[in-house]
Amino acid sequence: MCVTAVESRPAGVALTPSPGGHRPFGARVKAFVALTKPRIIELLLITTVPVMFLAAQGVPDLWLVLTTTIGGYLSAGGANALNMYIDRDIDALMDRTSQRPLVTGMVSPRECLAFGITLAVISTVWFGLLVNWLSAALALGALLFYVVGYTMLLKRRTSQNIVWGGIAGCMPVLIGWSAVTNSMSWAAVVLFAVIFFWTPPHYWPLSMKVKDDYARVGVPMLPVIASNRVVARQIVLYSWVMVAVSLLLTPLGYTGWFYTVVALLTGGFWLWEAHGLQNRAKAGVSGAKLKEMRLFHWSITYVSLLFVAVAVDPFLR
Repeated sequence: MCVTAVESRPAGVALTPSPGGHRPFGARVKAFVALTKPRIIELLLITTVPVMFLAAQGVPDLWLVLTTTIGGYLSAGGANALNMYIDRDIDALMDRTSQRPLVTGMVSPRECLAFGITLAVISTVWFGLLVNWLSAALALGALLFYVVGYTMLLKRRTSQNIVWGGIAGCMPVLIGWSAVTNSMSWAAVVLFAVIFFWTPPHYWPLSMKVKDDYARVGVPMLPVIASNRVVARQIVLYSWVMVAVSLLLTPLGYTGWFYTVVALLTGGFWLWEAHGLQNRAKAGVSGAKLKEMRLFHWSITYVSLLFVAVAVDPFLR
């Protein structure tokens, strides 16, 4: 996560500059960039660009790639800024979010709201004029689903929040395909499903690590309301479905041997890690010995390698 350096203080105590207080320009710029959550957007772009290679069955128009990635960053950045605006109350109470720009006072809530709305409008127009209006509609739909569907309606009400809220994170796959073809296909749907089933077992290990944070603010992430054994069982279930779905591209004729080999090897290692976590949870292991973050870190590597294979495969067929 992006962290803005601030003075040490207890979690939940916002550092609000006094009227007329000095807020350095450079720090302000970094704070506005942090509102977009660049590290999360990196993952979104990792799933967008390779799909463009698959859709083009080779190298897509590089100008189109550039305009799509810029539009994707602006759209996701707007969604993330609006997410921070809505969640600023609980962000101030959670250890891992207590240094976000609204909590530190480097950016005011009004500035954050205006920034998020501006990025949402600019990104939609950008996609419509420079890519196509199907991609613009998909990007706007993803933004609205993340802000309204996940942040406002699901996050604080159900333990399935990340399951259904993860739909917004699946949309870049559809955007990448539509940017090249101005249409949809089963390949895009399959990769959408891969990210859909990847999201819960990617995020739940992190939620296991910081469940006390979520419990403190009343957000019912699955690890907050269920035992480690139950969460690990769900992780294994979603992991098997994810790996199975990832292998559908080849029999459907969209990928060849290279993608298949990568999907099998990376998926196999994922399942090894998921079952290892489940075995430790069954044995009653807790704390650092549970090693839940091993799967979280591998999940990022997995999706990166899988989508690199999506981009490389057309050149090896």
